[in-house]
Amino acid sequence: MHPLTTAINPSILAPMKTRVRYAPSPTGLQHIGGVRTAIFNYLFARATGGSFILRVEDTDQARTTPEAMNDLFETLEWLGIEPDEGPAKGGDFGPYIQSERQELYTQYAEQLVSEGKAYRCYCTSERLDQLREEQKANKSSVIGYDGHCRELTPEQEAELVKSNPNPVIRFKIDPRGSTTFHDELMGDITRKHKDISPDPVMLKADGFPTYHLANVIDDHLMEITHILRAQEWIPSGPLHVLLYQAFGWEPPKYCHLPMVMGKDGQKLSKRHGSTSVIEFRKQGCLPEALLNYVSLVGWSFDGEREFFTKDELEKVFSLEKINTSPGVFDYKKLEWFNGQYIRKLTPEQLQYELLPYLQEAKVVATPPTGDELGMVQNMLPLVQERLKYLSDIAPMVRFLFKDIETPSLEDLTPKKGTPEGVLQALQVAEALVPQVGTISEDELNDLFRAKAEELGMKLGSLMMPLRIALSGSSVSPPLFGSIELLGIEKSLERVAAAKVVAEQGVS
Repeated sequence: MHPLTTAINPSILAPMKTRVRYAPSPTGLQHIGGVRTAIFNYLFARATGGSFILRVEDTDQARTTPEAMNDLFETLEWLGIEPDEGPAKGGDFGPYIQSERQELYTQYAEQLVSEGKAYRCYCTSERLDQLREEQKANKSSVIGYDGHCRELTPEQEAELVKSNPNPVIRFKIDPRGSTTFHDELMGDITRKHKDISPDPVMLKADGFPTYHLANVIDDHLMEITHILRAQEWIPSGPLHVLLYQAFGWEPPKYCHLPMVMGKDGQKLSKRHGSTSVIEFRKQGCLPEALLNYVSLVGWSFDGEREFFTKDELEKVFSLEKINTSPGVFDYKKLEWFNGQYIRKLTPEQLQYELLPYLQEAKVVATPPTGDELGMVQNMLPLVQERLKYLSDIAPMVRFLFKDIETPSLEDLTPKKGTPEGVLQALQVAEALVPQVGTISEDELNDLFRAKAEELGMKLGSLMMPLRIALSGSSVSPPLFGSIELLGIEKSLERVAAAKVVAEQGVS
């Protein structure tokens, strides 16, 4: 071997196995922005043959709730996103809940103190509040901690600990200079140290770490290779890099994902509509539809294709095709997507999905009777093409299962219509309804169209009073199919009742 040649370990040449994580704080319900982050991490792990880790960052104990924790697990399960490692799954790098890793954070924080890279701060919240007010009053260029405890002598510390036995630990940052880190989407990002919070707290007085310390320690110890997170975390990047440098560790690769915006260009929030996944679930969004649509918010395969199964996304997803510009969450587009997925369900699947909504609205009993099940099965072909969300079903078909109140004349009257026109329309309906089921729909349409022309009416003005008389609503499944399900006798009873209302209006 040449004297200047160094033997290379073959394992060094092997590509590092991708390890990514979704690390939410269980302080609220899972929202679209967070779930988009989870989906991108999951798909990237699957596309690269790596591992997807779920880590729960619950160091904010005051805001952590059991409801939020349950919602996190249920949301991922509903979407079909299964972690390779996590609180429920276990793994070689656990525990995967930060509150169970407290000793680790204390150990590493103390290491920084012993190496002179961090220090204990005994300042009270009252002093810090007063300092901040004075800085604002003096219009100081720096708002925040002033390094008061940075250079305490052992004697000063011994005195201070008597009045404050639970100091915080602060990380030393030289206010001069800057730190740069590389982002896989956005290139190099630089931030001046003076723009980073002065000597930020790493370990709080209650012994729990701040997000920054726990995040860096856990990502390193769990051997995370790529951090895919929202762009709102970009300002934290330089601080995290400084912590990696302080520990002597190599940072993972960063990929800050485009923001999720509403159509108005503002960050998605409740003013735009539902934002938590549980709200979409209650509304009747199918998990396959939500997963597919959200995967397209900030990512595109070829700029044209829109429909992907989860298996297909796991094969084609890549970081290179993530957009750098914000992704727009379009509620109407999700509604359309969900409708398309509803159309793909088999009758058995659709019945399974719809029954809970019909039961909750008390349209059918729990469990449904045989007659009710029969009606559900018969109505499926009429409603499947019209549903946008599963929750649309109860108001759409209630009239098939329950008696309705006779509509008012106002409800029966089309826009720009008259009581006389309503009465004429219902008289025509009364004559033609008995033919439903005996001739084809095309022939029925021809009969109604001919009558409309004879009366000098628009076809819609002729049909609307009949639709409302039968269903109590201007929105219902196809009219002739509804009459067949309702039955000629009951249909005529409802037309007769509506006709009485129209006659009273005319007189």
